[in-house]
Amino acid sequence: MKKLVLALCMFCIAPLAFATQQLDEAILGLRQAWDQANYALQGEQKEKALGAVAARADALVQQWPGRAEPLVWKGIALASWAGAKGGLGALGLAKQARDALLAAERVDPQVFNGSIYTTLGSLYYKVPGWPLGFGDDDKAREYFKKALAMNPDGLDPNYFYGDFLIDQGDYKGAAQVLQHALQAPLRKDRPVADRGRRAQAELALHKALQHVGSNG
Repeated sequence: MKKLVLALCMFCIAPLAFATQQLDEAILGLRQAWDQANYALQGEQKEKALGAVAARADALVQQWPGRAEPLVWKGIALASWAGAKGGLGALGLAKQARDALLAAERVDPQVFNGSIYTTLGSLYYKVPGWPLGFGDDDKAREYFKKALAMNPDGLDPNYFYGDFLIDQGDYKGAAQVLQHALQAPLRKDRPVADRGRRAQAELALHKALQHVGSNG
């Protein structure tokens, strides 16, 4: 009898494990496509490629209802697409990105080690405030604090928080955060993203230090 129960358990577990592997592989492909689109392309090519990544992410959301991972990547892709598009025409994309990330938070706030909060923080400080958009610096700061509590040494949360502090005029604080960002360990599976984000962090740090020096 015990052998029969064990066999039935294994019969149930095997399809679940295979399904999880399928989702992991799909997310990996999505992440690689986003890295390439966001860091290796410019102009209209970048905008078009990010739109394609967002469409792929949305398809995964439909295929895997109830999972947070596709929702997070839908939010990231839409937020990046909005940034590449720019202008008031990007507000609709930014709102969709926010809604996808908030939906992911309701499912699993811990997924991807704080990526939900890093992206929400960047949206809330880059999007215009009322009446045009939902931008809110206080909410942005709150989300960045959450992201850094979960991933204090991560490149992305430290870079975006440092960029936010520059926008707030806290150049000394920004310099400290950005220096910490550049100490983040390299990710073997994301060389394109690491090169691109580190280049952004270096430029932001240079800007912050210029202001610190001029006020010193």
